[in-house]
Amino acid sequence: MAYKSGRHFLQIPGPSPVPDRILRAMDMPVIDHRGPEFGEMGKRVLEKLKGVFKTECPVIVFPSSGTGAWEAALVNALSPGDKVLMYETGQFATLWHELATRVGLEPEFISGDWRHGVDPEKVAARLKEDTNHEIKAVCCVHNETSTGVTSRIGEVRKAIDSTGHPALFMVDTISGLASADYRHDEWGVDVTVTGSQKGLMLPPGLGFNCVSQKALAAHEKSGFKKSYWDWGAMLGNNASGFFPYTPATNLLYGLEEALKMLLDEEGLENVFARHKRHAKACRIAVEHWGLETLCQVEEEHSPVLTGVVVPDGHDADEIRKLILDKFDMSLGTGLGKVKGKVFRIGHLGHFNDLTLMGTLSGVEMGLALSGVPINKGGCQAAMDYLAETAD
Repeated sequence: MAYKSGRHFLQIPGPSPVPDRILRAMDMPVIDHRGPEFGEMGKRVLEKLKGVFKTECPVIVFPSSGTGAWEAALVNALSPGDKVLMYETGQFATLWHELATRVGLEPEFISGDWRHGVDPEKVAARLKEDTNHEIKAVCCVHNETSTGVTSRIGEVRKAIDSTGHPALFMVDTISGLASADYRHDEWGVDVTVTGSQKGLMLPPGLGFNCVSQKALAAHEKSGFKKSYWDWGAMLGNNASGFFPYTPATNLLYGLEEALKMLLDEEGLENVFARHKRHAKACRIAVEHWGLETLCQVEEEHSPVLTGVVVPDGHDADEIRKLILDKFDMSLGTGLGKVKGKVFRIGHLGHFNDLTLMGTLSGVEMGLALSGVPINKGGCQAAMDYLAETAD
């Protein structure tokens, strides 16, 4: 393979680039995970994590991917054969549905077109029909990584409340947390699921469940057998900063540094504003090119990524391949139903104006070289917006 100068542009919507200072924070000797130094670190990290979720509830950290955190949410709060209501917003909502089926639940899927978020009215209508309260949980994805659509979770909560239905509310914000505004307590979420490799700016390897008191009460009645995923064992040890089995020590070092960056230095509201601004600039470029975003609702555009629909007769994966070969930049592939029809531009995490302009330049050059009919100058339009809105 020929040598390529400069840094690779990793512009997929996660894993996101890991900041150098987080890499340095992880570059430390492993310490005794039963010793006092670890316990103090564990207590600090577990307490500070609450700030990112905007919660007073406990946050449980597993050495896992987001998929593990999905399973942990389901098996701790539910029982085999329980009915759950899920909403099809894209590939990751579909995969969570498949996981629920495999573990022995009975998920019901409200179908969607992958271009819109969760429709609160459809959720409410289905719950009103469930007069015997057979549905035990409502599960949805906050920021659908496969489409670039962000669902209005607060409105879904209001829709559930309007029916008086007692179902638990579970939300996947694996690609949303620490990039898009998220409020576990205010939105009445019972279990929030996320992972380390997106807005938290860490490598893959940590999965999280933030759990309400209602979810903890459901855990006491859960009929699933569990060991590795058991909230009870976790919370018992977490009280003193420890874990029931070997934790991912060096990822926790990195997590502590990430929380310092997000909460103490930049501030979450500034993080959210930065992501929204970069997403807007990206959409300005896409619109100028004459292309379409996958998301169809203005208030549902994701601040984390933009899904770009390629014109008929063109293959999004061939465009991505050319951009990788020519400019050493990775873009997200289309997944599931939109494979070959869409590519995804990630603009999350450790990201600034010049990173975005480098990204959009690579996309514009790649589209032109691929023969996609575009109006050139999308990069200039985005740059004008960034200049006008710079602090």
